[in-house]
Amino acid sequence: MSNTPSSNGSPSPQVSPLAEPDDGVILQQGGEELILAKAADRFTLQPVSPDPKILAQLREQIQPISVRPVALGQLQEWVVSQSALETALETARQSPAVAFASHVYQLQMDQAWMYLTEQITVQFAPRISLPTIKAIAAQLGLAQIAVVEGISQTFVFEVTKAAAANPIKLANRLMRRPEVLTAEPDVVIQRQSLHRPADTLYNQQWHLNHVGGDALVANSHISVESAWDITKGSRSVVIAVVDDGFDLNHPDFQGQGKLVAPRDISRRDALPMPSQDHENHGTAVAGLAIAEENGAGVVGVAPGCAFMPIKFPLQISDRSIEQIFQWAVDQGASVISSSWSATDRRSPLRLRQRNAIMRAATQGRNGKGCVVLFAAGNANRPLNDFIQERGWPKQNPPSGKQKWLNGFAIQPDVIAVSASTSLNRKAAYSNWGKDISVAAPSGNNMHPMQGADRTGPEINTPQPGRGMMTSDRTGPAGYYREDYISGFGGTSSACPVVAGVVGLMLSANPDLTAREVKQILQETADKIIDLNPDPQLRLRHGDYSAKGHSLWFGYGKVNAFKAVQAAQRRRQPRRLTRTIKVQNNQSVDIPDNDPNGVISTIRINQNGSIQDIQIRVDIEHSFLGDIALTLINPSGQETLLQGRTLGRRTQLKTTYTLTTTPSLRHLLNQSASGQWRLKAVDFVPVNMGKIRGWELAIGV
Repeated sequence: MSNTPSSNGSPSPQVSPLAEPDDGVILQQGGEELILAKAADRFTLQPVSPDPKILAQLREQIQPISVRPVALGQLQEWVVSQSALETALETARQSPAVAFASHVYQLQMDQAWMYLTEQITVQFAPRISLPTIKAIAAQLGLAQIAVVEGISQTFVFEVTKAAAANPIKLANRLMRRPEVLTAEPDVVIQRQSLHRPADTLYNQQWHLNHVGGDALVANSHISVESAWDITKGSRSVVIAVVDDGFDLNHPDFQGQGKLVAPRDISRRDALPMPSQDHENHGTAVAGLAIAEENGAGVVGVAPGCAFMPIKFPLQISDRSIEQIFQWAVDQGASVISSSWSATDRRSPLRLRQRNAIMRAATQGRNGKGCVVLFAAGNANRPLNDFIQERGWPKQNPPSGKQKWLNGFAIQPDVIAVSASTSLNRKAAYSNWGKDISVAAPSGNNMHPMQGADRTGPEINTPQPGRGMMTSDRTGPAGYYREDYISGFGGTSSACPVVAGVVGLMLSANPDLTAREVKQILQETADKIIDLNPDPQLRLRHGDYSAKGHSLWFGYGKVNAFKAVQAAQRRRQPRRLTRTIKVQNNQSVDIPDNDPNGVISTIRINQNGSIQDIQIRVDIEHSFLGDIALTLINPSGQETLLQGRTLGRRTQLKTTYTLTTTPSLRHLLNQSASGQWRLKAVDFVPVNMGKIRGWELAIGV
């Protein structure tokens, strides 16, 4: 029976179901309809009781990757693999321990998580009778829990187990009824706190993040601040940069555990420092990828990752290529970044060169493959195609139809990187072609001192767009005399930016294969469009007409946040073979007002790769707000467990886990063996206390 209003203005209590909208997920909010997207790897639930034991059986069934409180503690967010999401959500909904469970959403083009509670607020039209309201609510599985004072005919309902849909869908169904004026689900919006480094030149590093300005257009950066809220990189992920030399005394390359297996291929030693005045390129390239966050100068895309500098004389031979890639593989590189290529127009790879790169990309990282990246080059020419030549100087110019071939960039296992600008246009010099994987930001003019990096005809007309701010050799050497360069450019800049993004991806999910990394980069790239002709050849290749691929930008400009988020979602539940538990129950006093603090140690003698870690501590102190706790692993990496947030509490008996302390994830896949230290520091005088004992439980 249809729900037609009766002559007295009130419809009959008989109601019939209305079809769910088929035009996507729409959130009714403040009179607006907002388009939502479901998160692919998480859902929320509300337990029927605050007792944590009540969900133990459900956790055993679902085995979530992580669990954390959200929505001001009203809900728990469970992260699972994408393939398991719907099954896990349905299992939670059927559990007697769960009062309410729902998908997690995001607004399109927004980075805020949206969590649904079990409540819906509904305002009915005037003169709609209470029996009709109750009938509509009962049909949809809603129970009235409150009347909204001050707004007539408005009630708060709770979604019950009888409901066949979540609050968003129920609100949409209600809004399609003539009896309803407004139906709004209660949504808690949790915005991510974007990390912003304090390094003094960070505001000039537009390629990382910006909010507009001179010669800047929206989204010409790589959205790295959002990625940093997931990870800033792990020392367990090593980025090898292959170039002409590196100023290892630069502050941007310092830090505990930063430098790994440095190598000079020619001299066969561990000092890949510049030896000639012109060897400036490598320092600038490396800074873009891995410059340490130290409060001064610049910061790299992956400041937390380790750095493997490999110097070679840029004279390409079979032997040198084999030595470069074999060294990187043998010494544990995760990423190999090369901002160079052969300078002749046709440079196919020889058999041994192809084999060296293929072996690194398929057998490195214990079979998962090193991620190998090459800059596309700076001739404004195709990577592998013919071109009608123009624009060369008068002396010895190539003319007519010429074949260009960059064997390194087109090798199938390589990620070839072209350059975009601060205006989201093609960099005038950037090479291009069907083998480009992704683009990344760079300057639009070649730096006048980057002669060794220019491999094609000069473009003498100044091009719009900002240059790149990065590290430079310290002291009087280098491009400038100020330790930093603000006008770096070329695909030499774009390549290490992507290498840094890959470092973040592997820090978030070290189980990814090299092929999966390439796939994720391409799938998550931003489809920037440039319909203007390039200034030299007058070609137009800035759209994505070839099955989502652009000859200029590949699959788009790299997006660090989307790539790292997608990498994280692919993390599979970890399978533990055993758990190593070691305790130290020796009580030690915490010195009062002493920045050195006290250290309690635990030694683990068993071997194994860390797949899970828990730290149980027992501390008493007359004012715990004075105390900070840090865990130090056998390699010296520090993880802050507890900041000075405990206030007047005097007893701390708690366990820190991957769920409660996400920074512990940086320890995953590292060795469990060795000496572990718990450091407690009391920062304020008067109050005193002690470490009564602690336990380390490591799943391997």
